[in-house]
Amino acid sequence: MSRKDSKRRPYRLGVGAVLFDRRGRVLVARRLDTPGEAWQLPQGGLDADESPRRAVQRELAEEIGTASARIVGEIRRWLAYDLPPALAARSWGGRYRGQKQKWFALRFTGRDADIRLDADADPEFGAWKWARLEELPNLIVAFKRPVYRALVMEFRRFAKPAKTSRRRSPQSSEPGRIAGARANPRARQKMRPDPRLRGEGARPKPNRASRVKPRRPKR
Repeated sequence: MSRKDSKRRPYRLGVGAVLFDRRGRVLVARRLDTPGEAWQLPQGGLDADESPRRAVQRELAEEIGTASARIVGEIRRWLAYDLPPALAARSWGGRYRGQKQKWFALRFTGRDADIRLDADADPEFGAWKWARLEELPNLIVAFKRPVYRALVMEFRRFAKPAKTSRRRSPQSSEPGRIAGARANPRARQKMRPDPRLRGEGARPKPNRASRVKPRRPKR
């Protein structure tokens, strides 16, 4: 198939997954049908009447044996790549020129032991590893490199350790006081005895409000 004939064919619609672990690394897997170190991200075709979000979860379950992940980001536009003419002639029955994909960033919520490449009857990968996001363009085949460079730019904000919520230890509480609450210094001041009251026979200072001032005659 010539390059000109290949350009006349449509793109195959698909999805791709950039799966980040808790340390901000990305899962890459080595293809079984390609000799050498052919590493790539999980990806696959979009079924009829299937949403891209549902498709990316399905592809994870089929290709790495687990869908324990939550979507944290996506690229709004579709990213496309063309296959070399010789490869396009024998891929998908020669019907497509390449793939146009919707890419998602996902945070892995499972364990490494949950990842099983042999979960599907027809496995696509033979090995997997965690890699730095910046390594992706150097791991992928040349004709997919522009797509992977775009993924690095778009999803760089996720390539860092995930934030974990830390519980604050409660402060020591006093009787009749809620733990962590600050005492009102004015309330404490009101509870202190008046230093002018010395003993039981001392007279308290009269309240100003109770004093009656003599009225001055009107002029």
